[in-house]
Formats: sequence, C-alpha cells, structure tokens
Amino acid sequence: FLEHAKLGAAAAVDILARLRFSGKEAKLVEIVINYHMRPGQMSQQGLPTQRAIYRYFRDTGEAGIDILFLSLADHLATRGPNLDIAGWTEHTRMVEYVLEKHFEQQKLVEPVRLVDGHDLINIFGLSPGPALGEILEAVREAQASGELSDRQEALDYIRQRLATEKTLC
Repeated sequence: FLEHAKLGAAAAVDILARLRFSGKEAKLVEIVINYHMRPGQMSQQGLPTQRAIYRYFRDTGEAGIDILFLSLADHLATRGPNLDIAGWTEHTRMVEYVLEKHFEQQKLVEPVRLVDGHDLINIFGLSPGPALGEILEAVREAQASGELSDRQEALDYIRQRLATEKTLC
C-alpha cells in the first residue's frame, strides 16, 4: 500500500525505542525500511547507471548493502509460489551488479573531492549558503557518473553551470 515504507519505519522506530535499542540501531532499521524498495526502482530497464548507484549509496549510506540483501528477500516474499524465474534472475543480476560496482569501484560511491566550498568562494566569488552545497553535490554526482575526472574539469563544469543559471534568471 502507498507509503507503507514510511509508516512501517515510524512504527519500527517506536518499537525499538520501547525496547531500548540505541539511536544508531533504530536509525539503521529506519533507513532499511524506508529504502527497501529502492533497489527495484534503480533501473526500469537493464542495469542501473553509475549515477543511480552513486545516489543510492549516497542516500542509504552504511545500510545500502543490507538493503540490497533485503530486496532479494522481499522479491521472493512478495511473489511466493508465483515467482517468475526471469524476473528473479533480472533482480539478482541487478543486485550483483550494484554490489560489484560498490566493491570494485568505491570511487563511484565516495569520489575523491575535486573542489570544495572554499574553492567556490575564492574562485567564483560565491557566498556561503545552500547554493554552495547544491553545486558541490552536482559536481560529486557528475564525477561519480564519469563526466568529471579532475579538478580542471570540475571548475569548467561549475563555470558552465553558473553561466547557465545566470542566463535563466
């Protein structure tokens, strides 16, 4: 049903608080429940893009791998005896692919920072604020998807983005 993940996560957090689980444990369970459907939504056709994998691990953090395994169990549980082998094979292939990318290419998930907020302030004359964070996240995403590989490319990307935003205003 609609919003079952959100409601289930809230109920689980309440139960864990009553059972005196730590805040960290409760947060992990909350994230796992909230994002348990995300692996199946990462790609509607074929394997997920590098950008989708980056966003997935950015959003799920330490729980990302746990959620992938839960998605396998959830896939089996929701289909029961009516399991479609082709669908199961596709889902396991996607999980395997995401895990491979996570372990083999950690830079996709946690890329080395090409620029930081000080660069945006000093080079481009920007002021501190939410816009800085949005630009830095866009750079990290572009880097994770393979569009940017070094500092100069990142600076050119920012310069182009700022020019585009000025013409839109």
